[in-house]
Amino acid sequence: MTHLMNLRTRYLGLDLPNPFIAGASPLDSDLDMVMRLEDAGAAAIVMHSLFEEDIAQYGAATEAYLDRLLQIKRRVRLPVIASLNGTTATGWLRYASLIEHGGADALELNFYHVATDCCEDAATVERRVIDIVAVLKESITIPLAVKLSPFYSALPHLAAQLDRIGADALVLFNRFYQADIDPVRREPIPELHYSDSSELLMRLRWIAILAGQVRASLALTGGVHRPIDAVKAILAGADVVQLVSAILIGGPSALTRIRIGFEQWAADQGCRAIGDMRGTASMARCDNPLNYERANYLEVLRSSHRPTPLVSE
Repeated sequence: MTHLMNLRTRYLGLDLPNPFIAGASPLDSDLDMVMRLEDAGAAAIVMHSLFEEDIAQYGAATEAYLDRLLQIKRRVRLPVIASLNGTTATGWLRYASLIEHGGADALELNFYHVATDCCEDAATVERRVIDIVAVLKESITIPLAVKLSPFYSALPHLAAQLDRIGADALVLFNRFYQADIDPVRREPIPELHYSDSSELLMRLRWIAILAGQVRASLALTGGVHRPIDAVKAILAGADVVQLVSAILIGGPSALTRIRIGFEQWAADQGCRAIGDMRGTASMARCDNPLNYERANYLEVLRSSHRPTPLVSE
């Protein structure tokens, strides 16, 4: 295919040929799949998360993860971003250091914490994230991305603090896999649901709010299934788009389809480079920033109460 526009972008200090990344998922367990993702045009791949609980339960989990990292690095030319989900400050530091020495091009810190303690306030929850990132920034040299949930009480403030201590990227958002309840056994049932485009709106809003306010790269993950979804992500201010569910459902060709459709749309709009698009719909570029606060909320509520006009015969 003849390229219609310049898709080159930077993320985590890495020069990438396009903004489409295969996000963290079990796909990296299959080396042939990783190679297919590279052939499909993935600019980078994020490995599945190494969980500290797995390390405690399965002693060889770290070694297996580092072996997989090495195998992937030997088979493909694209950047490989490792992913780590820790539970203790010691664990975060120890395993991040091992991953750095294992050859990862960057590390995504996958923060997944559900606040269930009534005695733990919001500041304490946020402080834990900040302290861990600060220690890791002082201890390892590869770029760090911080993957957050949308449930912090003052997300822009947290983002600004992470930016200030040197986080190289923010990834929005982690998906919480919420359990159902078995009414007979009266216990939670784990369920996995793939994302769909309806999950995009919350991510677009926060990317658009943060774009231009932080130095860190911004990655949108969750809800990108169509080319127009990716278009909106870049217009909001994302530097890259991570794809997971779209690939799990449609295979590597889904990434190719989204990338080509994105490029065609942008070319039709007269965009010669991705920089012509990025952030043009962000709050920083909006004539009325109030639209990202209350105006849109009020307008939606008002429109929902307007009567549907009668159609004349």
